[in-house]
Amino acid sequence: MKTPLARYMRNRGTLIERSLLRYVRGADPTAIPFLAPAPKILARSMQYSLMAGGKRLRPVLVMAAAECCGLPGRKVLQTACALEMIHTYSLIHDDLPAMDDDDLRRGKPTNHKVFGEAVAILAGDGLLTAAFELAADNAARLRLSGADTADLVRVIAAGSGWRGMVGGQAADLEAEGLAGKRLDNGSSGKARRLLDYIHTHKTAALITASLEAGAVLARASRKQREALRAYGRAVGLAFQIADDVLDRVGDKKKLGKSGSDIANDKLTYPRLYGIEPSRRRAQALSAEALRRLKPFGKAAAPLRELAEYIVARDR
Repeated sequence: MKTPLARYMRNRGTLIERSLLRYVRGADPTAIPFLAPAPKILARSMQYSLMAGGKRLRPVLVMAAAECCGLPGRKVLQTACALEMIHTYSLIHDDLPAMDDDDLRRGKPTNHKVFGEAVAILAGDGLLTAAFELAADNAARLRLSGADTADLVRVIAAGSGWRGMVGGQAADLEAEGLAGKRLDNGSSGKARRLLDYIHTHKTAALITASLEAGAVLARASRKQREALRAYGRAVGLAFQIADDVLDRVGDKKKLGKSGSDIANDKLTYPRLYGIEPSRRRAQALSAEALRRLKPFGKAAAPLRELAEYIVARDR
């Protein structure tokens, strides 16, 4: 029997999949009018990665956060899709030879393997910029004030930009090959601080932005936003630690990727702490995330289940 979380993820995921397909095909001319006449190779490349599956975690978080704050999830579908576009752009660029140089993503050849590096870069650029158009249109449809609309854009930009995900990715590149050297030189403390910075920014920042974006659209209170930000930071870090562990011990067929952390000498939690201590750290963060949801009562049930699922998943 399916769990409540599985049903919730499936129902929201179906809405997100349908919306993403409409947007990327240009079937909704009010949302992204320029996609329909886009060069075919670019449109195909964008659609290839955007519709390649995945957990759709970030867009579901946008919807769940809005629902926690009293706004139906369907009302924030555009922004939910926007966060998935940003996530997909980051994956396309992360897989490039100059970055992680991965051949597989979600069990399929990575974008640059199919369309070439130049088109893959442009596809990522296209998805990133289209995301802000979608979010702005969502704010307009909900008749948010100018200040709230600017806040929505700021939240998404900060989470995805140099102060968030992009900054974490840059630090991740800089740290390649340093894990062993730092430990050998007795600098494990510095390595651990760097690792926390990388994952707090590379993964948790966009997850937190997804939650706060849903809250902004729902006109949430300051305390509600603070609680969701704290939940996002904890659950985002737990998610990345679990990902690090799976990269080392998970079933590569289930994961749909080859696992490049060891090959690239990445700075990861299992590398510095070991598998079991990493799992315990993820579980502690999951418990912290659950504590942050107490003010929302039953409305936060999906977010509670999600915090528990993240540390127990096998893919």
